[in-house]
This record gives sequence, structure tokens and C-alpha cells, in this order.
Amino acid sequence: MESEDLVKQELEELQKQLGKKLKFEASISSLKSLLQRTYPSASPALRKSFYLVICRVATVLKTRYTAPGFWNAGLGLFEQAHLLVSEPSEKEKLKACIAQAREHLHLEDNPSQALQPSDNQANRGYLFEGHLTVDPEPPQPQWLVQSNLLTTAATLFAAESSQAPAANETTQEDAANMLQDLLNRLEEVVPLMVDGGPVAPKAPPASKEVVANLPVITLTEEILANLGKDAECAICRENLVLNDKMQELPCKHTFHPPCLKPWLDEHNSCPICRHELQTDDHAYESWKEREKEAEEERKGAENAIRGGEYMYV
Repeated sequence: MESEDLVKQELEELQKQLGKKLKFEASISSLKSLLQRTYPSASPALRKSFYLVICRVATVLKTRYTAPGFWNAGLGLFEQAHLLVSEPSEKEKLKACIAQAREHLHLEDNPSQALQPSDNQANRGYLFEGHLTVDPEPPQPQWLVQSNLLTTAATLFAAESSQAPAANETTQEDAANMLQDLLNRLEEVVPLMVDGGPVAPKAPPASKEVVANLPVITLTEEILANLGKDAECAICRENLVLNDKMQELPCKHTFHPPCLKPWLDEHNSCPICRHELQTDDHAYESWKEREKEAEEERKGAENAIRGGEYMYV
């Protein structure tokens, strides 16, 4: 049986080799062999060391390598590790790594698609003027969603209070489904009822051109020293290491490019300071301009009032 200190040394050496393109696949092969040989009888601390190195493999694949051979090697490692680990959080992480690798390799029966059956339905066409379209149905406008939900709520409450015969035609299951939909959309509906007007629209995805033009930097020893010992990507929470590729936002915060793009598609703001990027949605950009002008007018009015107060003091 190998000494755990020797195994840790070997893990550290393999982790260093992951950053060298010519040694990556050989390192994965050695890591798989070491994992199979020593993990079942390893201490919790050593198991954690294995897990961290495997997470590093996932990060290196996402930030540096795109060749199918590298991703195939990574997929084999993730699948083997998933069978061995017992910690639920680690299993979930490895399951996500497997799904991402299979998606990158365009393999059939992608687990990530199996976990989201609704995606298949969302990708189908919809009936428009008697014809089935190729593209999926566009989402309903926010005002229409809110209007429909409020109408549904009013109907349910009216039926409940009047107990009319027509209300009995609505099954308990239908009512429960509609109420659940209302609860799921509560954050959208409540501001409309409280403020008496439309809520601020959700920011669309960042402009693809803007994201593509964001500068990419390579982490040097000097940059890492300035960032500090425990510097990490704020999105994937992986520790930063020498030669990592990082994409820089206008606010000067940096993130792994594969982590940043999906984040900007979903949130369109810096995860740290909430700086928002320009979008391709002209209606939304016009709304932002109007809000900016309105805010300046409000500030101007407040300053004028304060100035008037000082004159009469």
C-alpha cells in the first residue's frame, strides 16, 4: 500500500502537468490509475485532494483546451470519479462535469438534456396562422404574463366566494396548478399590484459583440501576487493559477471566459459590482436612457428645492 504522502506528492505533480498541453492526456491517464488504485482506501483528506485535482481538470478544460481528445480524457476521469465518490455535493459537481463534457463532444443521450425534458418541447415549433413554424414560440411579453396571471387570480377568488355552479367545473387539480403558477410568479406580480404600474424590465443578455471584444488576459505570477493567495473566479469559485485565461469587464473585474458568457446571458451584470453591459435590445436601451434622464431630472429638482430652502434660512 502506497504512503498517502507519496500519493499527495504524485497528485501535486500531476496537477502541474495539467497545464502542459503535451502532457495533459498522459496526466489524466495516470490520475485515473492512481484514483482506481488508492481512492477506495484513502483518508478523507486524501480524497479531498483527489477531488480538488479533478475539479482543476474541469477548469483547465473549460479555460484552455477545446480538442475532443482532451475532453474525452476528461470525461473518462469524471465518470470514474463519479462512481467512487460518496459525498453528495461532490457527486453533483462531477455529474455536472460529465454533462458538460458530453455536451462539448456532442454525444447522444446527453444527461444534461435528460435532466431538462422541457427543453425538447421548447425547441419545437408552434402553430402560427395554421402553419407549424420552425423556430420555438417567443416568450410572452411581461405585461401579458402579468395580466393573464391577475385575471386567473381574480377568476379563482370570484369562484371561491360565489360558489357558483360554474366554479365547480374547475377541478381542484386545475385550481392548484393555477395557484402554483401564481406563486411561482409572485415576484413579478406583486410589484405590479403594489406600484400600480409596470416593473423595471429584466436586462436582456449582453451584446455578443461587446462580450466578444472584452479583453482576455493571461495570469502571470505578478498578477496572481497582486490578486492574493486565495484569488478565485467569482462565478465557478475555482482558485486561480498561473497561465489561467481571464476575461476583463469594463469595471476591471476578471473571470474565466467560459464562466462569464453564460453568466452575462442570464444576468448581464458583473457578479461582483453589478456593472451592466450594453445589450442588443434597442427597446431596453431606450428605456435605460429614459430612466437615466428621469433620474437626472429628479436629482435636479431635489437640488433646486434644497437651494431654495437655503435661500430662506
